[in-house]
Amino acid sequence: MTGGAGRTSALVVGLLAAGLAAAESAGADPTIAGAEVAAGEATKEESMNEEAVLSLSEFRADETAAWRSVNDVVMGGRSASRLSATDDGTGRFEGTVSLENNGGFASVRRVVGPVDLGDFAGLALRVRGDGRRYRLRLRTDERYDGIAWQAGFDTRPDAWTVVTLPFEAFEPSYRGRRPVGAGPLDTRHVTQLGLMIADRQAGDFKLEIDWIRAVRAIEPEAP
Repeated sequence: MTGGAGRTSALVVGLLAAGLAAAESAGADPTIAGAEVAAGEATKEESMNEEAVLSLSEFRADETAAWRSVNDVVMGGRSASRLSATDDGTGRFEGTVSLENNGGFASVRRVVGPVDLGDFAGLALRVRGDGRRYRLRLRTDERYDGIAWQAGFDTRPDAWTVVTLPFEAFEPSYRGRRPVGAGPLDTRHVTQLGLMIADRQAGDFKLEIDWIRAVRAIEPEAP
């Protein structure tokens, strides 16, 4: 698999430098009925209509430096994670989840805008996992300890899959709880993009990501 082949020429959102200041929470993972995982080996050259997608991250080496780790150490835990570039031109989110000291989550995130996704139906990401469950997270402000909207997705060990997540599947979360009175996700002002693992399982994890894109249509799941 080559890292640069088949890159869409759709707009790549510029990177903004940002420091991390506050804690993430490992709360319960909501059940996401809208998540779809395409079976089989998905190729990196898989075509997408240029007008139908907007690239949020293609995980080139210069992009991976914008991702910052936020782990449970900010709450006294001992989990660790990082996102780095691979020789194949993908990103690798990896580390160790520890349940010690009431910990249990690891995450990375980056600034992506703000970007207007109001004309899109959801997000798609091409991943190769380890069989564990992960979360894709969005934020709509510049704070690092505010509400995040998250959707969970499963992975297949050592197999590339394309996951699609309609925006309706993203649920608000603040420090592990669903905040009272939280409105719907404001897709017209997305400011941060993140990945998290918080499946209450201790041990090493590894998720390889080829790209994350906004898509105008979500294909219905095959019967």
